[in-house]
Amino acid sequence: MKYTSSTTEVPDAPQVPRHVAMIMDGNGRWATKRFLPRVAGHVKGVEAVRTVVEACINRGIEYLTLFAFSSENWRRPEEEVSLLMRLFMTALEREVSKMHANNIRLRVVGDLSRFDEKLRTMIANAERKTANNTSLTVTICANYGGRWDIMQAVGKMVVAHPGATDFSEEQLAPHLAMAYAPEPDLFIRTGGEQRISNFLLWQLAYTELFFTDTYWPDFSIERLDEAIASYQHRERRFGRTGAQLAEKKN
Repeated sequence: MKYTSSTTEVPDAPQVPRHVAMIMDGNGRWATKRFLPRVAGHVKGVEAVRTVVEACINRGIEYLTLFAFSSENWRRPEEEVSLLMRLFMTALEREVSKMHANNIRLRVVGDLSRFDEKLRTMIANAERKTANNTSLTVTICANYGGRWDIMQAVGKMVVAHPGATDFSEEQLAPHLAMAYAPEPDLFIRTGGEQRISNFLLWQLAYTELFFTDTYWPDFSIERLDEAIASYQHRERRFGRTGAQLAEKKN
């Protein structure tokens, strides 16, 4: 396991978050407010992703994780789901070469078995092409759910330790979908809702949360900086007292 857990060791609390995780909510409502079809909001949302990716690189953020499609989103109207799948493929076709040119690594995590073969092949090719890039790791969570992540990790852990009946967090953690990244320092959700929605349930244990009413297509560099500024004013205690932190600083 490359990174430590915030519940087993006290991690660093960097001034600029090392890892930002985001739920990009409000695409459909942004479009409806403008009397446009919901898919127009998703298309506009791709532009916001480009803006945030560039801003993260400029601010020294190392990991950006985006919740693009949850395991519960299959419950949406069939037409919208189909359009989202096509948009995902279009984004891969258009953006991967640009990401590679800008030294960005792309990862896609989730239960990809439900996607068609063409999309799975595109994902594998994109990950392979960008595997050695180092300026920023962008993770797209697609057909992902926090409970799915924990359950699939438990299954792999049991296979890795045949006959064992007592397990530790250290044995489970390497099998989580995002074991290659540190736990998020900052979580941002746009669109006005204030819940986690089955996103990175294990990894968000000690993450600082930031909610904004701004719909995702309108999320700007200024909103990102507002979230980072809010994070920088938090006292990250990780179970300790404020007095302990003050003593450590002195």
